[in-house]
Amino acid sequence: MDLFDDLPEPTQTSGPVSAAVTAQRQSKDKEEEERSVKRKREDADSHAEEKEEEFKKVCKEGLPVLKGYVAARRGEREEMQDAHVLLPDMSSCLSALPGQVSRVSYFAVFDGHGGARASQFAAEHLHHNLAKKFPSGDSENLDKLIKKCLLDTFRQTDEDFLKKASSQKPAWKDGSTATCVVVVDDMIYVANLGDSRAVLCRMEAAADGVRRSVTLALSKEHNPTIYEERMRIQRAGGTVRDGRVLGVLEVSRSIGDGQYKRCGVISTPDLRRCQLTANDRFIILACDGLFKVFSADEAVKFVLNILQQEESVEQKPGLTEEEVRFEAACQQLASEAVRRGCADNVTVILVSVGS
Repeated sequence: MDLFDDLPEPTQTSGPVSAAVTAQRQSKDKEEEERSVKRKREDADSHAEEKEEEFKKVCKEGLPVLKGYVAARRGEREEMQDAHVLLPDMSSCLSALPGQVSRVSYFAVFDGHGGARASQFAAEHLHHNLAKKFPSGDSENLDKLIKKCLLDTFRQTDEDFLKKASSQKPAWKDGSTATCVVVVDDMIYVANLGDSRAVLCRMEAAADGVRRSVTLALSKEHNPTIYEERMRIQRAGGTVRDGRVLGVLEVSRSIGDGQYKRCGVISTPDLRRCQLTANDRFIILACDGLFKVFSADEAVKFVLNILQQEESVEQKPGLTEEEVRFEAACQQLASEAVRRGCADNVTVILVSVGS
């Protein structure tokens, strides 16, 4: 709206131009000039934003493409106590990404014991707590901040569940392991509690020039038979009998298990970091139900054998041939664990790493 739109028009029709009209014209000219400057500034800002968005897209295109597949089997148990989460892009959960980060992915498996409530609670809340605590802006020492964020996230999730569990009548006694893989651009961060595991398949050229798989452990198991874990439990006044805390609990770190927290069982995860490379094929996250009947290396080779089969696979709508193979490998790995006699719940997450 012009500056003088709300004023009456001058009534004089002859003679010299009035001062009011002159002032009006000058104001219009000045306002038009200001508008022009503003338009140029907005165009420049818009162009800069487009450039930044274009840069982000280029960054994303250069990153490994991650796709997740999951298979879950109840086994011989009466109840399915495992839970899982697959978020190949968790940007929708984050208020803002750090300035230098293009993508954050999250994959997690939770193996419940004493009931399914701790594993379900962790699956529903842990990544939201992570999103709230995740560093944003142009953060320096991003690596250090992410590690602190993961430690705080696990502590918060455990405290929240214990608070809810203790308020029930009778109090919940559920607990859960947690193995979480957070991929920030091409850097993997693994936070682990208990005996679920994560492994990476990396292809490397041997001396004869043939590419062979190398299995890299991305997590560390926590059970009471490990010296450091047993010492902590004993210092807290607990005991380890038959490889279990107080002769009952098989893991020495967990979410929940309120009755064992005073005996040295903690919710502090073991943290590991690994840079993804062009030679990486996939990541396996699984509960101990899989690893009771498969070694990590056997599981990796089982998946590779299915991916490398020469016969064609049945196409599925919306999926590439490679995606169909990964889906089949994930399902067959879980089914094979049950066939080999695992009576426990089995949950397998297979994350493909592509270019």
